[in-house]
Amino acid sequence: MKALIVEDKAYIRKGLINLLETVDTKVEIIGECASVKEAVVVSNACKPELVFLDINLTDGTGFDFLDQTERLGFKTIFITAYEEYALKALKAGAVDYLLKPVDVEELQAALEKVKHLPLAEQKKQIHKAKKVWYQDEATLVLSLSDSFQVINLQELLYCESDKGYTTFYLANDKKYIASKPLKEYEEKLEKVNFTRPHQSFMVNLKFIDKYDKSGIIYLKNGKKIPVSTRKKDAFISTFLRFNSH
Repeated sequence: MKALIVEDKAYIRKGLINLLETVDTKVEIIGECASVKEAVVVSNACKPELVFLDINLTDGTGFDFLDQTERLGFKTIFITAYEEYALKALKAGAVDYLLKPVDVEELQAALEKVKHLPLAEQKKQIHKAKKVWYQDEATLVLSLSDSFQVINLQELLYCESDKGYTTFYLANDKKYIASKPLKEYEEKLEKVNFTRPHQSFMVNLKFIDKYDKSGIIYLKNGKKIPVSTRKKDAFISTFLRFNSH
């Protein structure tokens, strides 16, 4: 069985390869990828029969990868850290997954199960898991003064905090003001490729057009976001890592 590993941490890829050599010599690793973009190219070229797929990658999610390769006929075993949203989705779909660090017995059991599971059945499981994932991960419910507003985080450009309130700016030019400070949303936003370059702002990395070394982020809609001196090094590292593939 030809297998592809899609995981952004090199040491986890190496550890998985070592485990596979001990439990199943019939699995041949044909490639390793660290991002959605890279994995789509490699899978289209090499057509794996099995993909070990991390949930959170540098430039998106494992579900983003599956959306872009849906015509390919490979089985999938997810790899994930112990995260509430990821496990809720995978369990809801009854999809096979491995927790990091990968356990040899769990790996062996997942391989046996996936080999005998019809591809059509697994696609149904993954579709259900993806639906739960996007319900939890890709949306945010804001408590506004007169309503509860659902926003799609994939369409959120940036957030701005001011005196205990947070304003959410969307790609469709809509904006919403919630009566909570930015720190209340920070943990969830960081899971979907947002970064906090300044105490008053969180920015969606995919909407950044360029970073000026003077300390200014330019978004694709022309908006300028400042980067604080204290957060500059961390931001540059995150920005370059996100755009390295």
